[in-house]
Amino acid sequence: MGEVVYMVRGSTRAVCQRELDRICQLLGAVPTMRPTDGTGRGWVARAVPDMTRAPAGDGDGRGPSAG
Repeated sequence: MGEVVYMVRGSTRAVCQRELDRICQLLGAVPTMRPTDGTGRGWVARAVPDMTRAPAGDGDGRGPSAG
């Protein structure tokens, strides 16, 4: 696993999946764990940056700038 992992936690599977999809779209990530309720604390899912895509932003590792 790489240096960065995004985690989503939601009260329902649908909420968790929606936010996982959102992170993947906005941050250029790919899912590594689909929503599961096996943790006992709601639904969780994980994603990591898509290393096959070109890096976003100006190369400083922080993604696109706001200005």
